[in-house]
Amino acid sequence: MGRLTPRGVMCGHVGSPGLATKPFTIALVDDYDVVLLGLAHMLDGFRDRLVVAEIDANAPLDEPIDVVLYDAFAQPESGHAQIGELVRNPRARHVVVYTWNFHPELIESASAQGVHGYLSKTLTASELVAALEAVNSGQIVVSDSPARARSAEELDWPGKEEGITDRESEILALITQGKSNAAVAELTYLSPNTVKSHIRSVYRKIGASSRTQAVLWGVEHGFTPDHRRMERWVGGG
Repeated sequence: MGRLTPRGVMCGHVGSPGLATKPFTIALVDDYDVVLLGLAHMLDGFRDRLVVAEIDANAPLDEPIDVVLYDAFAQPESGHAQIGELVRNPRARHVVVYTWNFHPELIESASAQGVHGYLSKTLTASELVAALEAVNSGQIVVSDSPARARSAEELDWPGKEEGITDRESEILALITQGKSNAAVAELTYLSPNTVKSHIRSVYRKIGASSRTQAVLWGVEHGFTPDHRRMERWVGGG
């Protein structure tokens, strides 16, 4: 399996990345608009190398997509079921998971389902594009497991403007979905105490004194998922 270091150095490669004569197409899949808009903005400076496909959630999916980039932000079952749906869809030529969570069990599960890449959100824009080009050329690319660093500065997530970190945002999103602390810990592969610490930090930042207040704040500030984009890929397109 090919590897991508945090500095974007490739080894164990198959094929010749970077030699494509035309940009490849990429679809961004996530349930949160702000996440997708931030990722699209991050890729905007690379239009000569890739084209972000605009997919209408209410229209049929007709054209094949070279790379489907699945952002794993706050997915309720750690993305396992959704990843399988993407891989099985014949319109998705290559499927890449984009995440900050590199727990070995998650990587193993994604690899077993046939993903073509498992990439870290700590990668810079240029490193991410290089990795996606490698995947499109036929490589399987897995980022080196990152230290517990924050996501790339170019990315956005719900609550970022309020000072909520990416990990805190994911936890608040799961709480807004109705998950218990124990379920959040299981889904994020964090300890219960770590989850509680993140929740306390979120409460301070949004001025909430109860879980109900936090959920209401989440609903009002973009933490409710919109499943239509994922549903576009379910059932083979």
